[in-house]
Amino acid sequence: MFMALEPRRLYRQVADQIRTLIGTGELVVGERLPAERELAERFGISRPTVREALIVLELEGLVQIRMGSGVYIMRKPAAGPAVLPADDSDGPFEILQARCIVESAIAEEAARCAGPECIAALDANLDLMQDALGDPDRAVALDCAFHGAIIDIIGNSALKRFTGLVYDRRSSPYFERLASYFEGPHTWKLALDEHRVIRDAIAAADPSAAREAMRAHLTLAQKRFSESFGEEQARED
Repeated sequence: MFMALEPRRLYRQVADQIRTLIGTGELVVGERLPAERELAERFGISRPTVREALIVLELEGLVQIRMGSGVYIMRKPAAGPAVLPADDSDGPFEILQARCIVESAIAEEAARCAGPECIAALDANLDLMQDALGDPDRAVALDCAFHGAIIDIIGNSALKRFTGLVYDRRSSPYFERLASYFEGPHTWKLALDEHRVIRDAIAAADPSAAREAMRAHLTLAQKRFSESFGEEQARED
């Protein structure tokens, strides 16, 4: 039923295959898809890539993700093009990986040149974020502002524009839908604690510690988004 995939934007290929199987009736409306782990093995890809494909299909209304239960077929696709971006868009996990690589170096450089006013700006952001843990939209905005404040320490406008292009992807419908399943007060509290470690390393003028603190933070962010939808446990119950 499922075929192994060639390298490209793999999540798009997974979505295309599942969409076709729904259209031909091989996957029946109301049926539960195999678990993420099984789909990943069948396609020969990672579970996060499967998750990205399922988010695309959910946005199209073809599947419904029920946390702790599984992913269910909702309807056959309508005639016409699928609801995917015209370009070969980056997936959320590629975005997080790119941020990890770039922002680790930014934090390292920021630790070399941060003055007291820069640390004060980071502290003000952390105080605001502490009060916004239950407000998803505000937490996202303050998270971006924290990372932006670190970029501002360096004072390189070209770097700011470059990272801005990556940050803009954070507001894509795919990323936002994925985040809706895995972000909440608990995960924002974890992010806040990780931000404080980054802040302390920059304030201590320790480039190595700042680089590793940022790397750890964004690696853990990827891990949080890599959590299962919980259907494996449901299938065992």
